[in-house]
Parts: sequence; C-alpha cells; structure tokens
Amino acid sequence: MTMTAKTVRTPKRRQQFLVGMKIRELRKQRSLTQAELAGKIGIQQSDLCRMETGEYKVSLDTLFHVLGIFGMNISQFFQEAAGGEDGMEEEFLSLFRRLDARSREEALDFLRFKAQQGPPD
Repeated sequence: MTMTAKTVRTPKRRQQFLVGMKIRELRKQRSLTQAELAGKIGIQQSDLCRMETGEYKVSLDTLFHVLGIFGMNISQFFQEAAGGEDGMEEEFLSLFRRLDARSREEALDFLRFKAQQGPPD
C-alpha cells in the first residue's frame, strides 16, 4: 500500500511523510535516481524509498548527508518544505546552487548588471 497524505494520522507520522516527500522532490529536481542518491549518502536504495514514503524516519545524520548532496542547509530545507518563498525565487536558488563557481560568478555579474539598469520605464 502506498502512503498518501490522507493515511498519515499523527503529527509525528505527518512530519516523517513531509520530510520524505521533500527529499523525493529535491532528488527528482536534480534528476537523481533513488539508487544514485542512496549511494551518495551511504544507505540502501530500499531504505531511501521507505524514507521518501514516510515509512522510515530520516535520521539527522542521513538528513545532513542529503543536504550536503543538495547544497542546502537545514533551514533552507525546512523553509522549502513549508512552502518557502516566491516560486520564482526558489527556482532561481535551486538552479544557482547547481552551478560551478565560475558559472555562479557569471550569473552574479549578470544580476548586478540588470539591477544597475533599474526597472523598465
């Protein structure tokens, strides 16, 4: 039986489910398979699957490994899990985090240029 938001009854189970769903969402945004992410964080793919569905709790140690892979800190993860900020800003940050150092600098230079131009007339 697959777990849905309706089958989650207690606040604790709901939190497990939400954390797992956020990990799944972030993994898919980065085009990683469960096997690839599990290998990077040192767990079995089946355990990751159970975490993503809320069947298993995500340990703090595992969560920090996941965050390291995704280039996030814990406050960013829970801010995004709670709905985060404006969708465009979240997309920008997600894309920016995927860039290498040189590309990040180029993106910042472009943003600085655009900001100096000011709003269109």
